[in-house]
Amino acid sequence: MSTPVTSVTIESLTEACNARLGATHVEGKDISGGCGQNFEIMIVSPMFEGKTTLQKHRMVNEALKDQIAVVHAFSQKSFTPAQWEALQKQ
Repeated sequence: MSTPVTSVTIESLTEACNARLGATHVEGKDISGGCGQNFEIMIVSPMFEGKTTLQKHRMVNEALKDQIAVVHAFSQKSFTPAQWEALQKQ
C-alpha cells in the first residue's frame, strides 16, 4: 500500500520519473510563484522509443498520476534519448 501524496516538489517529480519511467534526464521548474502548485517538467527516457507524443504523455500521466492529482497545473515535454541529443545540437 502506497502513502498518499500530499505535496509535490521538483525533487519528488524527478524521483518518480527516474523510478517509474527509467528517465535518463529530468528537468523541472516550479512556475507557481512559490505555492508549489504549477510545474513544468521535461523527461528523457528510452521507454519513449517508438511512441507518439500522445502515447508518451499518457505514460507520464499514468506514472505521475498521484502527484498530478494534487497540483493545479502540470505541463510536460517528453523525449527519447536520440530526440534529446538532437535538440542539444541545435
